[in-house]
Amino acid sequence: MFDIGFFELMVVGVVALLVLGPERLPMAARTCGLWLGRVRRSLTSIQTEIREELRVEELKRTTAMQKEQLDKELNEMRQPFQQPFADSSADRESGATDASSTSDTDTRTQQSSDNKETR
Repeated sequence: MFDIGFFELMVVGVVALLVLGPERLPMAARTCGLWLGRVRRSLTSIQTEIREELRVEELKRTTAMQKEQLDKELNEMRQPFQQPFADSSADRESGATDASSTSDTDTRTQQSSDNKETR
């Protein structure tokens, strides 16, 4: 983050010692350390929240893409099954009328043969 070397820290320490004096320097260093700790924890917390939100957004996007793909595959799988059923229902209707006329013919034939046997 910051490129602060040992020499820069020594300069800050000497200036702080001259300005604050030896009696107040330990308390000021402690206070600065506490503040820095709080800032670091806050930044870490913010970074964690941002990463979590990015992860959630990525999961939502991935889930949406997978849902679209599965819907597409489902529609592709349904098409072959829906077409034969539509065709076979039309065949059934025409077959039902053919079957009823055939059964009427069979019934008449059976009745005529029964009548011949009884004579």
